[in-house]
Amino acid sequence: MPLTPAAQRLIARLGLEPHPEGGFYRETYRSQERVQRGIPAVERAAATVIHYLLADDAYSAWHRIQSDEVWYFHAGDSLNVHVLEDDGTVRTHRLGHAAEDEVAVYQAVVPARRWFAAERVPGEHGYALVSCTVAPGFEFSEFELADHATGHVLLADHSAHDGLIRRLLPRPVR
Repeated sequence: MPLTPAAQRLIARLGLEPHPEGGFYRETYRSQERVQRGIPAVERAAATVIHYLLADDAYSAWHRIQSDEVWYFHAGDSLNVHVLEDDGTVRTHRLGHAAEDEVAVYQAVVPARRWFAAERVPGEHGYALVSCTVAPGFEFSEFELADHATGHVLLADHSAHDGLIRRLLPRPVR
């Protein structure tokens, strides 16, 4: 499905590029403050921030990172952020216009090391624009996108959510 004119304008205006998990992004901030993490300690930015846009049928495929990630809604359609819990359940955060959608919130937290995915709720805009803050800062070396083997583990651990997990696996993995 082609991108809507509004989504195309936002991608151009914000300088967004394709993201490996799906959608478009651009890092807008990387803290100059450095923190230590791990044993042995590795130095990294204290925090990072991105703009992130999902348009049409694009989605953020199952992935995890080693830091907490806070999502903030800005514009467009609502967005569901699905987080796989250790007890086999799924927690879904609906990001959107809370004044217009009684189940929507303006921000949601994904705890470190949790598998999560996001998808746009179909609506009139054809896109959802959010920002994400990661602390300690995001590093691609700590980004893990689900692959075929991981998909089987996620399905086994969350069997009651088979359809959701399969739908949001990376496109070539399904």
